Amino acid sequence: MKILIERIDYGDKQTIGKLYLLNSLNEVISEFWSLELPNKDNQRRISCIPEGVYKARKHNSPKHGLSLWLQDVPNRSEILIHKGNYHTDILGCIIIGSDLADINKDGYLDVTNSKNSIKKLMSMLEDVDGIMIDIKRI
Repeated sequence: MKILIERIDYGDKQTIGKLYLLNSLNEVISEFWSLELPNKDNQRRISCIPEGVYKARKHNSPKHGLSLWLQDVPNRSEILIHKGNYHTDILGCIIIGSDLADINKDGYLDVTNSKNSIKKLMSMLEDVDGIMIDIKRI
């Protein structure tokens, strides 16, 4: 299995994208909305990570619970795909949800149903280690 994240919109506070879970034939078997910080040249805690291909493994974070831990991100550590709703919930990681809405009425789109989205994604992943994540701009 493989994960593809296509970044759709780079904004001043956040980056919106789609996360696709692909089978071995590169067919989409599930999809989620993704939310990251804006592109600020890979600066720690204020930027999305660089486009590229990363390995990931399932992880149980003390703060975020069940998540995916991206490995070997240049000049970064502890990058997770985890639950959350708002760009303020992110310190360089990626959050996912089933839809987009301005939940807190701050003028920015948020991801919805994140807790269940993470549970669904994690339950569908067969591999514990070596999950490939491809992040690119469309």
